[in-house]
Amino acid sequence: MLVNGATGAIGSAAVQLLKYFDVNVTAVCDTKNIERVKSLGADKVIDYTKEDFTRDDQKYNFVFDTVGKSSFFKCKHLLLPGGVYISSDLGYMSQNIFLPLITPIIKPLIGNKKTAAPIPVNIPGSLLLIKKLIAEGKFKAVIDRKYTLEQIVEAYRYVEKGQKTGNVVITVEHNNKHG
Repeated sequence: MLVNGATGAIGSAAVQLLKYFDVNVTAVCDTKNIERVKSLGADKVIDYTKEDFTRDDQKYNFVFDTVGKSSFFKCKHLLLPGGVYISSDLGYMSQNIFLPLITPIIKPLIGNKKTAAPIPVNIPGSLLLIKKLIAEGKFKAVIDRKYTLEQIVEAYRYVEKGQKTGNVVITVEHNNKHG
């Protein structure tokens, strides 16, 4: 599986979960995060500042764009027959909502490849798995910065730049003066 955006909040979690399930992972990130992504378990790393991951020679069962910087049509040649492209972003003109419905119809044009929407099906089970992995030391939240609730505008502006690594945390202080 190829994970584009492997150092973001979704991507860093995806790499760790995929490795837990013993999946071979190619991670896409920038130069400064190569070692971090390797520490999360990536088997191969592509530095997007030096090469275009969509030109990779390797073929994948799945391509997961966790940052919405690619498209099914740019990545379909990376997919093995029966391969699936997944994006956590709506994509250009919200195409990622409609492509899962259309790709089965246009199969003769694109080969036996498809798209899927990453819709969670078992949220309680997923949370229990993450809790278990954290307790076992097999999953670590990647934290970039922490902000107080009063700094939420600054935090949003930072996230909006698209350069964060992992998660941005908002801390909420409970004032116990009034019970």
